[in-house]
Amino acid sequence: MNSPHPPVCWHIEDDVGHIVLNRPEEANAIDLPFARAFAETVDAAQEADIGAILISSTGKQYCAGGDIKAFLARGNEFDALIGELLDILNPSIERLAGLSLPVISAVHAPVGGAGIALALCADLVLASSSMKLRGGYSALGLTPDIGASYFLVRRAGTARAKHIFMTNRILSAEECLYLGIVDEMHPPDALQAAARALAAQLAHGATAALGHIKSLCDKAGSRDLHTHLRHERRSLLQCARTADSREGLTAFKEKRTPRFSDGRLSVPASTPQSDPAGSTSKGRCDE
Repeated sequence: MNSPHPPVCWHIEDDVGHIVLNRPEEANAIDLPFARAFAETVDAAQEADIGAILISSTGKQYCAGGDIKAFLARGNEFDALIGELLDILNPSIERLAGLSLPVISAVHAPVGGAGIALALCADLVLASSSMKLRGGYSALGLTPDIGASYFLVRRAGTARAKHIFMTNRILSAEECLYLGIVDEMHPPDALQAAARALAAQLAHGATAALGHIKSLCDKAGSRDLHTHLRHERRSLLQCARTADSREGLTAFKEKRTPRFSDGRLSVPASTPQSDPAGSTSKGRCDE
């Protein structure tokens, strides 16, 4: 991660943790150094005092999935490489998706294979109108990994996910928006600004309430109504006891924008936060 061009970058700006996929010369394809770097950024995100995470990437593709060149270099033993990658990435994806704070992804370009998971693991997915999505796996005689099928099913439904992965057809940004695979579509030159604005808005929101909302929505499909109502009741009562709820009610009464705090210290804009090990940022892509 001390390379001048780390495959995954991490920095904090305006209370938002930025994870940037940064292997543009290889379409941000996932190899072992990429996987290890991604795992380190998730570790940093878990320890950071932030309000939201924004995942983006550099180059002409968001993420092409697994590095086919690396697979071919292993010959008939490429399955061992896949196992190594999954041992690193599966826990990282689980930890990232399990964070209580909002995670946003900005998908500016084509995405495929395991890159689908790196886009759809976010709570909110913003896409550029030039973005395209392709499963990719079936053309290689392989199956989805690192949560790609899990996240796509949750967004598009079982039948549509099977169709997308089995037929390997390319979906446009418009189709992805229509199917609910992405939440917003923006012109290519407006995507990053929109994603940063949304991430900053959520980062400075009522953090406890947002965390409860995320948990309630994520788990609603696996609970019966009676159980879910109990969890809604508990979440609402916990949030009703916070300073943020009192501020929200006061702001509503006074007809002004609420100033939520949640007890977190804001990180100054454009100031990288130290990682737990004490180094500066984990390789900013703009350095």
